[in-house]
Amino acid sequence: MNGKIIKIISNLMTVEADNKLYECKPRGKFYHQKLTPLVGDNVVIDERNNYILEIKERKNHLNRPSIANVDACIIVTSVKEPDISLLLLDKILCLIISHKIEPIICFTKVDLLNEKEKKEFIKIYNYYESIGIPVVTNEELEKLDKFIENKTLVLTGQTGAGKSSLLNRLNPEFNLNTQEISKALGRGVHTTRHTEMFKYKTSFISDTPGFSSLDLSNLTKENIRNSFIEFGFECKYKDCFHQKEQGCMVIERVNNGDILKERYDNYLKLVMENESSRIIYKK
Repeated sequence: MNGKIIKIISNLMTVEADNKLYECKPRGKFYHQKLTPLVGDNVVIDERNNYILEIKERKNHLNRPSIANVDACIIVTSVKEPDISLLLLDKILCLIISHKIEPIICFTKVDLLNEKEKKEFIKIYNYYESIGIPVVTNEELEKLDKFIENKTLVLTGQTGAGKSSLLNRLNPEFNLNTQEISKALGRGVHTTRHTEMFKYKTSFISDTPGFSSLDLSNLTKENIRNSFIEFGFECKYKDCFHQKEQGCMVIERVNNGDILKERYDNYLKLVMENESSRIIYKK
């Protein structure tokens, strides 16, 4: 029987097949093949003996969170408590786009902003939407429904941004554990301990353990540049990296205000971080 792994705890894997759930264990051959089953894997199971017999070819997979066959990623981004981090958002966008996964930005906790902060937030919201990335707030659930229809999705973003809360709003029957921001630490508290997929209408959505740091060392400088999709203009120089090149159209558009200055600055930071990590890795 064909199915999909929707939860893994230790060596026990929950497989959804024909709208039923089966608790299965992997065959020992996967260990010898150095193949680790992941949430999101499409599999063939022996439903009578509860074994996973085959893992079908993956179209993609992420290492953190560990998940396979992802169509789109909802990047849950708090605008307050914890404060918005455009650097973290752009870093996640860089990784997601480089893996050829569709990004969807969902801003949360907009109600906590004062009037001045809301004006700044609207500029950010409109900018990301203008460059072709689907953007919603956690109040725009109908809009979000249209973006996620018939897809396998992963939720990711900073700890405490409200990933589990968003899933609970989509379907209260999920009843996922949520927690207040730690006042002492000034950041979120982990509430998700394992990767798990939930069936939502025609989609599968995975809530994943939150994180605040990501590794770009496996990406090339070209990967990073190409993930900033609004930089896709012909420049004076072939393979321009939009750093200090004279006559670079991207730098011109930054100076003209057509490209968000903070996002361009984040691009330079990610390139520098990538180069530093490669030097450390080589040593």
